[in-house]
Amino acid sequence: MRARIDEIVFDCHDPVRLVRFWPELLGGEPVDRSADWSYIEPPGFVRVAFQRVPEGKSVKNRLHLDLDAGDVDAAAVEAVRLGAVRVGAVVTDDQGRFQVLRDPEGNEFCFVGGSSG
Repeated sequence: MRARIDEIVFDCHDPVRLVRFWPELLGGEPVDRSADWSYIEPPGFVRVAFQRVPEGKSVKNRLHLDLDAGDVDAAAVEAVRLGAVRVGAVVTDDQGRFQVLRDPEGNEFCFVGGSSG
């Protein structure tokens, strides 16, 4: 048997807030199914959902999204304008560049891109 990913679900306190942040990065329209469950369907990607949970985030994610936005620096500036927070500086290595950020509820994600220069 092989399964396929149907959706990625973020546990959070405020699904309505996150469902309005993430479409600015991924595309898609926010859908509020209830006060406890919202989602987007980004073009070319699986559904991304946001589910209300009572507990807060206390440690680093065990899973995160790497987003190829082309220009890592410009994407990070825009994400911060929308409510994200940078985690450290842009990292450059032999594989390219990446910037770690946190969404408005602290969920880590990265913008990745090819090497500059």
